[in-house]
Amino acid sequence: MPYWLRFLLVTWLTTGSVFAFSFSQQGPGVEQIRASELPREAQQTLVLIKTGGPFPYARDGIVFGNFEKRLPRQPRGYYTEYTVKTPGRRDRGPRRIIAGERRDYYYTDDHYQSFKRILE
Repeated sequence: MPYWLRFLLVTWLTTGSVFAFSFSQQGPGVEQIRASELPREAQQTLVLIKTGGPFPYARDGIVFGNFEKRLPRQPRGYYTEYTVKTPGRRDRGPRRIIAGERRDYYYTDDHYQSFKRILE
């Protein structure tokens, strides 16, 4: 095999590996949002998560399974979910913050259909 062809092949394989690694760590299609851009209720929930509560909903802090694989893959139990109050709703509503063990936080306002990684 000519040297230049071998070089191109190695470069292509290396570049592909780097991109595959970065996509698997970030999660498929996860946008970003600054904490200061979150709705006020989400900002309040984020403070409660970081300070350990108390949480207003009994299901706050349960394991989030990530069954749809919309967040980066992690072992079961890595993610927990917290309700973000939705004004005008009597139930828990669609808004949540998902917290990872390594202090990575994700916001959804459409009940897990899409997520935004919270930047602090």
